[in-house]
Amino acid sequence: MTSHHDIAVDAAPIAPPVTVQVVRPARRWLPYIWLLPFAALFLLFQVAPLVWVLVGSLQTPDGVGFAHYRAIWDSPFYRQSFGNSLKIGLWSSLLGLAIATLGAAALRHSSERVRRVMLAFVTMTGNFSGVPLAFAFIIVLGVNGALTLLLRQWGVIEGFNLYSGSGLILIYTYFQIPLALLLLYPAFDALQDDWRDAAALLGASRARYVWHVALPVLTPALLATFIILLANAVGAYASAYALTTGNFNLVTIRIASLVSGDIFLEPNLAAALAVWLMAALTLVTALNQWLIRRAQRFKEAAHG
Repeated sequence: MTSHHDIAVDAAPIAPPVTVQVVRPARRWLPYIWLLPFAALFLLFQVAPLVWVLVGSLQTPDGVGFAHYRAIWDSPFYRQSFGNSLKIGLWSSLLGLAIATLGAAALRHSSERVRRVMLAFVTMTGNFSGVPLAFAFIIVLGVNGALTLLLRQWGVIEGFNLYSGSGLILIYTYFQIPLALLLLYPAFDALQDDWRDAAALLGASRARYVWHVALPVLTPALLATFIILLANAVGAYASAYALTTGNFNLVTIRIASLVSGDIFLEPNLAAALAVWLMAALTLVTALNQWLIRRAQRFKEAAHG
């Protein structure tokens, strides 16, 4: 006669054997070994040039010092180059951000097919910059450009000059729009259609919905995109040089002229200019991060 205890013991399943996989030390370090080429490239093309710029900016004919920084600070010519670069960067970033925001909002309410076609087109136009872009604008909007002659007959652009600061703002805005659109388009996925419907049921107009609901949600993305656009514009060189042949006073053009100029060859002064430019962009980036944190705290407090 079999007891209940024996039945329980016989019915108990047999546990499968536990296999312990031993990780060999060589296999454990394999991911880090694969990262070595990327680390070498980063050190060679990012860290090493940065160290060279920092060290070179301190080297003077009298030894080590801050003479180059003082020379840049005391020079109205170099201060003007920073002012022109920041002015063109700010205006082109604001215009590009505004146009891209409208475009991203329109794409979000378009069909899937239209979105695919437009995103492919924007990606393609985003790579059209530098010397080819300047040449295209010269053909269309130069002194004897096709569109310039037509608009001049209509009296629309009598005082416009493509080779001035206004022309540079126009060209910079052109290549800022695709970048801003690609950066902003995913941010619009955070906006839910239910929010717009709920705001409409509560009697809010479209403008109030945009100001009180959509804009606070999109503010971090807008600020981050603006900083990227500003850095992209301030650091641009090829389009401005091809359009003005180096005659417009920008920081990047001044750095290039000091490094590869036939008359004035002062790489250490160019390094100091680059450090000043990095410091200005770092300050703007820090301000952007502070604004983003404030916007996020404001949004959390409003929802809380």
